[in-house]
Amino acid sequence: MNLFARWRAVLRDAAFSPAHWMVVLGLAVLLVGVQAVWARQAEQAARQPAEARWVAGWAVAALDFRELASNPFMASMGGAPNMRAFHAQTLRQVLQPSLDGERVRIRFSNRFGKTPLRIAAASVALSTGTDAVSPASLRTLRFGGRTTATIAPGAEAWSDGVALKVEAGQSVAVSLYLDRTTPFATMYLMGAGGGWLAKGNAVMAPKLPKAASLPMNHIVTGLDVLTAQPVRTVVAFGDSITAGGGESGTGAYPDMLATRLRDSPQAAHEVSVINAGIGGNRLLVDSIGPNGLSRFARDVLGQSGVTHAIVLLGTNDIGRAAFGGLPGVEVAPHEAPTAERITGGLGQLVKQARAKGVKVLLGTVPPFGNSPYGTEANEAMREAVNRWVRSRQDVDGVVDFDAVLRDPAVPRQLNPTFDSGDHLHPNRAGHAAMAAAIDLRELQE
Repeated sequence: MNLFARWRAVLRDAAFSPAHWMVVLGLAVLLVGVQAVWARQAEQAARQPAEARWVAGWAVAALDFRELASNPFMASMGGAPNMRAFHAQTLRQVLQPSLDGERVRIRFSNRFGKTPLRIAAASVALSTGTDAVSPASLRTLRFGGRTTATIAPGAEAWSDGVALKVEAGQSVAVSLYLDRTTPFATMYLMGAGGGWLAKGNAVMAPKLPKAASLPMNHIVTGLDVLTAQPVRTVVAFGDSITAGGGESGTGAYPDMLATRLRDSPQAAHEVSVINAGIGGNRLLVDSIGPNGLSRFARDVLGQSGVTHAIVLLGTNDIGRAAFGGLPGVEVAPHEAPTAERITGGLGQLVKQARAKGVKVLLGTVPPFGNSPYGTEANEAMREAVNRWVRSRQDVDGVVDFDAVLRDPAVPRQLNPTFDSGDHLHPNRAGHAAMAAAIDLRELQE
């Protein structure tokens, strides 16, 4: 006789009072509820494989707004001094992940903040253009189950994962409501139409009321996608030659590389490409943004699921030597750029990456003849750095951007076909040539 039959016999033969029967009925209802919970948990486990993990689908290298505001060449972008804080306003910021997925989470950063950052509400949705989103796709974001979050100075916070189907290259809008006065702190530069601002809490509005365009984006620094598929996550690390025009990445080589990978029939794995370039950035000393040595751990190795890094830094370190003798410009002896110091710094990045199991592709420094950087001494330094890069045996690949971009007739200068006009930065065709120079097989390993 099985257990159920024996219990039925006991219940049939027992002389239970009505109160006893109520207890038995309650226990039976409780058992049914527990079984239902177990069934839901089993169903969820079946939908989300045990090997599912978060992978970076989009990310940026953040800047300190105060540093930007103090730079005479960029201060105007920050607006008037009395307009450098949010006051009970909603920010809506548009980004394009480079990876498909059906579940996402968002990173909010107070890396450069001096006071706690309170997010009173937040949402994510599919963008339909400018400040508008698809109403059916709007999802409330939570933090540990709560709809609000307070992020300490210097810290970051991820939202809980939320079901939202996204496709690589598709525009996604993240909205957050700041109900308290919040000084500008952690930000990054984007092209026109990348961010919008409206009064009040409008995070769940399909279109922001009376929205104003933002010249820069704030606080939102990453979007991860949950996947059980094998993915290669590539972080392009560098200065403005990596960041692209307007720092938005529009037409930048990492974006073109992502498109090339998506269109490649030979790609054995999905590849996510992250642009961690900062215009004006240097490898050895702070300039615009923290120096490359100090930010590599966070901006590259700190990205979810990172597998590869493409490193192209050194141009602004070399160029700094050209301004050392100008009035008001002082370069301390221990900060003076040399080929040995630059290659030593690049070697440190390689060691950091390999210690974390991340593969490294080193890029040669492109030519800058006829630009303010183009002195004889700087050219000799550039050539020495590039000889060192080409000779490396401890990296997983070398991308010879110099060979791709230089003028065959005048190797010290950019090919006129690829010159943006300032003889330092590649144009869109130059960025396409950079993306085409990368061996896709090295990103599949």
